Amino acid sequence: MPPDPVGTLPRRGRPRQAGLTLIEVVVALAVLTVVTTLAVPTWRHWIARQELANRAQTLSTALVRTRTEAIKRGHRVNLCKSVDAATCAEDGDWTHGWIVHGDYRAEGGPNEGEPPIARDPPVVAPITVDGNAPVDDYVSFTPLGEPRRLSGALQMGTFTVCRPGHEALQVVLAATGRVRTVRTRTTCP
Repeated sequence: MPPDPVGTLPRRGRPRQAGLTLIEVVVALAVLTVVTTLAVPTWRHWIARQELANRAQTLSTALVRTRTEAIKRGHRVNLCKSVDAATCAEDGDWTHGWIVHGDYRAEGGPNEGEPPIARDPPVVAPITVDGNAPVDDYVSFTPLGEPRRLSGALQMGTFTVCRPGHEALQVVLAATGRVRTVRTRTTCP
């Protein structure tokens, strides 16, 4: 019999065994366990960070849309926190969601009988959204796209989007009406 360079022929009449030994299976399971143990916490942290970034982006998009609607419609448009997705809430924080609504008479609330232009549902998970004093209750844009309080005063401020154990994100509303998201080094409580 000529030599077999590939090694596919059985030796001396014994069939070749295919498969894994017990030691190989145990080593493979040990490696899989170590990889899984290291990867799962990292994966969970990454998912939590993405949820936090998503909520900050959702708020940023709502602010930009409110400004755009005010310019497009030619009258004041507001973004306010809302518990029921229909009216503005005076108490609480932005965690319960918000609505974008037209405000022809500059009264601060949605015009009667007019549905909101847009709404965002409450935050899920342990994420919180808080605005500092100038943007604690609402953000209002004039037809020129300027953020102005109902009294006419300039309105600019910062929203802090937090999740316990993660670094906070800030959504910053500038005096020009521009919005930016900033990653901070402050760890959320």
